[in-house]
Amino acid sequence: MKKLIIATLLIITGISLFSFTQKFDLKASIVRGKGIYEVQCIACHMEEGGGLEHVYPPVAKSDYLLADKKRAAQQILYGVSGEITVNNAAYSSDMPGFELTDTEVSDVLNYITHSFGNKGYVTTPAEVKAVRK
Repeated sequence: MKKLIIATLLIITGISLFSFTQKFDLKASIVRGKGIYEVQCIACHMEEGGGLEHVYPPVAKSDYLLADKKRAAQQILYGVSGEITVNNAAYSSDMPGFELTDTEVSDVLNYITHSFGNKGYVTTPAEVKAVRK
């Protein structure tokens, strides 16, 4: 009888461990992302996300940023060169890629896409990991 009880407890414990999934905390991600933005992004995209007209594109109310989550993650990781059009204005300044973890990229994207008048998507670290080369 003891063996049956122990076996049952082990099975229940094993199932519990495998079925445990931690929910993604968007609010915490946004808070962490703000700190990353202030260190990595603010010099070009400015405090309020407006960028510098025809030099650095805005992230505030940005049609370009909000159009493609995968592209946004890739550009943070690998940078951007060549002309892009953001909110009907052309920009051709290069942006370097950043050596950030999947979580850090996720956090800064969540901050940007939920700040500056943006109402965007949620990006998880797993999604960033999937776009890495």
